[in-house]
Amino acid sequence: MIHEVVGQLPPESTQQAVGYPSLFLLVAVGSLVPVVPTGALVSSAAVVALHQSSPFSSLIVFAVASAAAFLGDVCLYWLGQRGVRSRNGSKWLRALSARAAPERLAQARQKLDEHDGVVLVLSRLVPAGRIPVMLACLLGRMPLRRFARGDVPACLAWAATYQLIGVLGGWLFPEPWQGVAAAVGLTLLVGGAPAVWRRMRVRFSH
Repeated sequence: MIHEVVGQLPPESTQQAVGYPSLFLLVAVGSLVPVVPTGALVSSAAVVALHQSSPFSSLIVFAVASAAAFLGDVCLYWLGQRGVRSRNGSKWLRALSARAAPERLAQARQKLDEHDGVVLVLSRLVPAGRIPVMLACLLGRMPLRRFARGDVPACLAWAATYQLIGVLGGWLFPEPWQGVAAAVGLTLLVGGAPAVWRRMRVRFSH
């Protein structure tokens, strides 16, 4: 079924005209509202780019993904800052707080004090690490400009990592749809494994 759908895809130029803006929008929204599997989107786009004739397709995917992730992060941080400065907080700050477990927030604040910018870079590479570190930056009153400077290499490293996963999937399988399926599966496995491990530890510790 997937093979038939891929076989009916529009010409390459049409795919690019629709695909790049869609990738930018979805990654930006996924960074702003952390429910969209943005890593899987980047990996899938990397597989498609690998099978296109243009040598610049992969570079465009990297640029679009990293720029969209940066825009989403900066917007989310700015909205969180408004909540920190407000006496009543904000729904964005409450949403960030709800997604950061207290122990992970405490750990993020400690590491942020010790390593500062390095933690920002790693926060995007560690599954479920971005929100606790961002919240720690907000509670520590880190200025937006300073956060943005640290977030640039974080978004670049994040886009490169998930694009590499996609490229690996594209190289292993001859058909684009096979590579996309492998890349998505690997991305979801990488993202979900730490959460499953934490739940198992909590369950067996009792």
